[in-house]
Amino acid sequence: MTNIRRYKRDGNVYFMTHVTVNRITVLVDNFDLLWPAIESVRTKFPYELIAWVVLPEHLHLLLDPGRHDLSGLMRRIKLSFSGRLRCRRQLTAGRVWQYRFWDHVIRNQADMNRHIDYIHYNPVKHGLVTAPCDYRYSSFHDYRKQGYYADDWGAERPMIFDGEFGE
Repeated sequence: MTNIRRYKRDGNVYFMTHVTVNRITVLVDNFDLLWPAIESVRTKFPYELIAWVVLPEHLHLLLDPGRHDLSGLMRRIKLSFSGRLRCRRQLTAGRVWQYRFWDHVIRNQADMNRHIDYIHYNPVKHGLVTAPCDYRYSSFHDYRKQGYYADDWGAERPMIFDGEFGE
């Protein structure tokens, strides 16, 4: 087994991709369980959730873990959601998430902006909607209300993003 080392320094912001095991499509259908899992961990271990999108079989988060361990935060979120999902389905065991997750340390403001745009465009990229404003499970609407995006952003033409995003 590989020993993954994550670069940790206070003040780092991370872009992350988390994928369900065998890409089972349980996240959007059980968003009412996922979001409370995210919020309950944030209440106990405060971190800043900067941008997010939940798709049927994976999610992207952009966050500042503060003084908390990134892997520990994600483990708690995944365990909380998995437990809630097993309870709903009346199961006593079963994996929900792939082992590990993909992360990228945000290097500067331009890198952050690119990753925020990628997160918000992701439902269009995957063919779930034709415009980010039509997708419910995303922080896009918060950004739009704050004036960072026009209502038709991402709907006019296909957007191309260079780089690795862990999908």
